[in-house]
Amino acid sequence: MTRKVLSVNVATARPLAAKGRTVQSAIGKRAAEGRVDMRPLGLAGDEQADLSVHGGLAKAVYAYPSEHYGFWQTVRGQARVALWDEALPFGFVGENLSITGLTEDQAWIGDVLRFPHCTLAVSEPRFPCFKFEAVMGFPQAAKLMVQSGYCGFYLSVREAGSIAAGETYELIAGPREVGVRELFQARMKR
Repeated sequence: MTRKVLSVNVATARPLAAKGRTVQSAIGKRAAEGRVDMRPLGLAGDEQADLSVHGGLAKAVYAYPSEHYGFWQTVRGQARVALWDEALPFGFVGENLSITGLTEDQAWIGDVLRFPHCTLAVSEPRFPCFKFEAVMGFPQAAKLMVQSGYCGFYLSVREAGSIAAGETYELIAGPREVGVRELFQARMKR
């Protein structure tokens, strides 16, 4: 199985209309050009507006499986938010790394992703919020993330360096005690 980075995405914080108010958010990320520095607190040029939910050493980078993009495109079309053939750009769900070859049911807390010029470790699942619903354009988006389990996962930076779209990565198994999907489902049942 080929594991690959399809897009490296960054954004600066900017105003976002959500739930009848305006908040700061960097959820709408866009593809960066070329190689991007990977620092202990995340990618160069990327900001996090609310450090309680994204950012810091444990949640420096957010990875999202590209395998789920077809699902989101379909449900947005059904909610009449977008045209059926309107392809969502990578970074749309707020991820820093759009990846292929590793989904939530295959990732475990402590697994290591070794890229050619940096090393990251799976730290926890991403939990949906009202900003995700605002970007997706319909109020059931968070509920659908919970039901589908298509949450993606946060990564901590083990070895800083740089990263670029098109690079492959090696998955090195961690202790395999708690899976990303298992932890996501357990916390969402609370």
